[in-house]
Amino acid sequence: MPLLETVRLTKYYGSFPALVDLNISVEEGEIYGFVGPNGAGKTTSMKIMATLMGASSGDVLIDGESVLQKPARARRLIGYMPDFFGVYDNLKVSEYLDFYADACNVPKAGRRTLADELLTLVNLSDKRECYVDTLSRGMKQRLCLARSLIHDPRLLILDEPASGMDPQARAEMKSILKALKGQGKTILISSHILAELSEICDRFAIISRGQLMAAGSIEEISGALGINPRLCFRFLSETDFENATAILRTHPETGPLTRDGDILEAVFDGTDQSAAAIIRHLSAAGVNIVSAYKTAKSLEQVFLEVVSK
Repeated sequence: MPLLETVRLTKYYGSFPALVDLNISVEEGEIYGFVGPNGAGKTTSMKIMATLMGASSGDVLIDGESVLQKPARARRLIGYMPDFFGVYDNLKVSEYLDFYADACNVPKAGRRTLADELLTLVNLSDKRECYVDTLSRGMKQRLCLARSLIHDPRLLILDEPASGMDPQARAEMKSILKALKGQGKTILISSHILAELSEICDRFAIISRGQLMAAGSIEEISGALGINPRLCFRFLSETDFENATAILRTHPETGPLTRDGDILEAVFDGTDQSAAAIIRHLSAAGVNIVSAYKTAKSLEQVFLEVVSK
C-alpha cells in the first residue's frame, strides 16, 4: 500500500479548476518528484496534502487513512516545508527549534539532543546560538527542513526546498535529502531544477494546467511517449561510418540513424544485452569504434515533451 495516495483530487477556485482528478501514489521510502510549470497546481496539491487547504472533491490518503477526514492524525505523519516559509528573526536557532518542538507536542525530555541531531543533519551545528536573522537564505531553508523533521514524520512534503540557493547550497540540500531517504523517510518534492531532481528521485509525476500528464520513472514516461533511447558512436574514419551505418540498418533494435558531426546516433529499442551484441557485431566486422554509449532523454527533455502536448 502506498504511503501517500491522491484519489481524484480536485480543487476549484471559484469556477477556475486549479486541480482536476489528480491520482498519484508514493511508495514508502522513495523520493518522488512533483514537477510542472508555474501555475500547474503543485503548491495547491501540496497544501491539501499537508492539511492546510480543503479540496473541492476527491481525497488524500496517508498510510491508508483520509487526510481530509482525519487531519490531526495526518499532521503527526507529515513534515511540510512550504516554498515561502516564515522564520522568527528574534529567536536563536536553538529557540526556533524548541518553539516548534513545543508546537508539535514533542516531549521536553530529549529535545536538546533531538535539536542537536537535526542541526548536525542539516549542517547547522555551529549556528545553534545564532539569531535566525543572521543566517543566509540557504541556511534558513535548511533550518526550515530541520523544523519539518522535529516530530519525526514518516512523510516529508517539500515545496521548492532549493529555491534561490546557490550551487553549493543546492548540493548540500541534495546530500541531506539522500541521507533522509537512507533513514527511511518518504519524500515528495517539487522543484524547477530538473537536472538535480533527476539525480535523487525514484519516480516523478508531471502535471500541467491542474492535470496529471505522466507518472513513473524517466524510462517509463519516455516509453509511454514513444521516446526511445539512442545508441551513439564515434568511429575512426569515414569508411567506418559507412560500414557501421550499413550494419546498424540490419539490426531490428535500431531505428532511424542521424549524424551530427562525428557522432552517429541510432534510435534504440532494445536491452543492454542487445546493445552489447551490436557493438560486438561492429567490432567483428572490422569497424573501428572510438566510443560507444547509450543515452536517454533527460528529465528536462521529457518534461518539455509532456507539457507541450
